[in-house]
Amino acid sequence: MLNPIHVSKGWVLLLSLWAISASAELRIEIRQGVEKAIPVAIVPFGWEGTGAAPFDIAEVVAADLARSGRYAPLPRADMVARPTEGRQVDFGDWRLLGTDIVVVGRLIPEAGDAFMIQFQVFDVLRGEQLLGYRQPARASSLRGAAHRVADLIYEELTGIRGIFGTRIAYITVTGPPEKRQHQLIVADADGANARVLVSSLAPLMSPAWSPDGRKLAYVSFEGNQSAVYIQTLRSGARERVSDRPGVNGAPAWSPDGRKLALTLSKGSPNLDIYTLNIKDQVLTRLTRRASIDTEAAWSRDGRDIYFTSDRGGAPQVYRVAAAGGAEPERVTFEGRYNARPRPSPAGEQLAIVHNDRGNYRIAAVDLDRRGTLMVLTSGELDESPSFAPNGETVMYATRQRGRGILATVSADGRIRNEIAALEGDIREPAWGPFRAN
Repeated sequence: MLNPIHVSKGWVLLLSLWAISASAELRIEIRQGVEKAIPVAIVPFGWEGTGAAPFDIAEVVAADLARSGRYAPLPRADMVARPTEGRQVDFGDWRLLGTDIVVVGRLIPEAGDAFMIQFQVFDVLRGEQLLGYRQPARASSLRGAAHRVADLIYEELTGIRGIFGTRIAYITVTGPPEKRQHQLIVADADGANARVLVSSLAPLMSPAWSPDGRKLAYVSFEGNQSAVYIQTLRSGARERVSDRPGVNGAPAWSPDGRKLALTLSKGSPNLDIYTLNIKDQVLTRLTRRASIDTEAAWSRDGRDIYFTSDRGGAPQVYRVAAAGGAEPERVTFEGRYNARPRPSPAGEQLAIVHNDRGNYRIAAVDLDRRGTLMVLTSGELDESPSFAPNGETVMYATRQRGRGILATVSADGRIRNEIAALEGDIREPAWGPFRAN
């Protein structure tokens, strides 16, 4: 957490652009939802083509809403009818089942590999339509289109932008100790479409999304030396942006995508926070203490950088002006260990790793209330928090039965999911930004 950099020898890097790997697949288990999840019915969508439907839109939508922890989809076996458009909905039948919301729709084939998804959302108790929408899709993007349907429904029902169509990045580690395989993987938020971006026998760590979601920065130890790389997702092209003597670690993008905040030692025994202008390689040093300063994260407006430092004798979170020239100020005060700050998208909270009676747990610090802290998780070794782009959920790494897994917790601590790889350890999650429409 505080000192994430270690050196491994004799490694070889293998790049694998978008190669599908069985070890990359994830399994999500809902551990805890709200006390009274809203009952909904996502009726199987009608198919207006010949043969079997090419994709089950309703199945993905129901799974997305269930994973949010706020909704309890009705099992298909319990559905008394299967309408595919609004005029076929009998609200009385659904009221008898105790269903509050009904979603119906159709998948309509068009020319070539094009489709139209048409759906309607109804308030059963009032007998009113809440939302009606038509969305085009290609055969190759039907799953993504289903996530967008779920996003639209979620936003209509909650007023909060949905995150089902977003992506996550994470690191997996598989194989025996003498031949560990490290992979940087990008997947949909539900774990589907997992693709290996980088595969290496050298450690990989600290993935960070660019603000536009087109690139990832990360640290690789190929050639026995830590270096920071930027890789473009679509093309696979990558650029080494920092391989200075000593430690090169913990990249974090500025909100405008022009700079990275880095942890560098530059050959000295100290770790300090710098900003790097990616285009011209100009470095600006922000910290100068004889301490470990690491794990930088930019404020929403780009004016400040939060980071972890032991300058006070134990790890705490500090804030420094991104332009430099100012003395850092301490942000966290509750407890003797607070690290890995990650601001919420709105900038009113920090997700951190907090030592809670000997256990490392994820906590939220309210910046508007003088650093008031609330512990969100209950594990023994929870780390690497990352906010969803709507600020409603935090993803983090933890351990379960000796294996590294990912988990999510809502920002109020009420809703929890666990995400495990089918093989090996999974760690260091980074939640990507909203995708462009």
